[in-house]
Amino acid sequence: MHTRDMIVIGASAGGVEALKNLVGDLSSDLEATLLVVLHVPSHSTSFLPNILQRNGPLPATHPDDGETIRRGHIYVAPPNRHLVLRDGKIHLSGGPRENGFRPAIDPLFRSAARIYDSRVIGVILSGTLGDGSFGLKSIKNAGGIVIVQDPQEAIFSEMPLNAIESIAVDYILPVAGIAATIEQLAQQPVRQRRGAPMPDETEKEREIVKKDIRQFESGGNPRVASVLTCPECGGVMWELGHGEMVKYRCHVGHAFSTESLLNEQAETLEVALWSAIRSLEERAALLKRMAAQCHEHGSVFSEQRFSDQAKETEQNADVIRTVLLNGRKNIASLDEEAGNE
Repeated sequence: MHTRDMIVIGASAGGVEALKNLVGDLSSDLEATLLVVLHVPSHSTSFLPNILQRNGPLPATHPDDGETIRRGHIYVAPPNRHLVLRDGKIHLSGGPRENGFRPAIDPLFRSAARIYDSRVIGVILSGTLGDGSFGLKSIKNAGGIVIVQDPQEAIFSEMPLNAIESIAVDYILPVAGIAATIEQLAQQPVRQRRGAPMPDETEKEREIVKKDIRQFESGGNPRVASVLTCPECGGVMWELGHGEMVKYRCHVGHAFSTESLLNEQAETLEVALWSAIRSLEERAALLKRMAAQCHEHGSVFSEQRFSDQAKETEQNADVIRTVLLNGRKNIASLDEEAGNE
């Protein structure tokens, strides 16, 4: 008979403080394994294992690829690698980003649910957007337990709120309550499924996409892909799922929740607009140079034409800059006006 000994935890913005408090409340003889994904920039250095080890009784490390899972240990996903579980071992993957992140929370949660089903406790802490919600659904469907930090306590409540709105959460608790609940649940005996592991949702999604591509290549009529393009690679995206749990995936493998896709689109748009400003300012500079050259040669009409074009170009750049700098303020004003109606 097994116990609920596989604890998978996902966090993003504001998650370090929550993780410090959580591990600090755990006992040194906890008969479970903790696996943690915190969103970090791909090329940064993560000091999270040292932080967690200083603040709690359990050892914490970045695992090696292929490392055997041990109880009473905290494994933290290293930067730029997804942390997934397979055959009693930890594997580090450089696969496509999900929800704009690598490491992402969903790959860990899905792999844990697939292999360990009812033995898994999934925890979502402070963070923005919706990474982790699809993974929690996999854990719930496999018979595991789902815990979410109380949004009122979380420094950033969006990730907990998305999870609560998307699935039937078992516990909504402050961090102190999460630690106590994990201690209790880790002692509960559970029956793990026998036979083959549960289907891999990611592989099912990839197969849908591959099937559509094969139909297209053979001259058939594939399902209609979405009109959206992947903000990571520019490829066509497929809309998968239904209701509130909709995911978008391109054929390369980049995957997004609706919230994450909106965020990535906003980032891409901002980059494009700043590039447009740069191009317009470079054009204005060249037009001014041409006007100066015409002035030197006494070409009055050409000088005026280039000067007018330069002025118009600078005005266009200023309009875009104003939109970028005041965009959030304008959106907030519109929201306030709508609320007052």
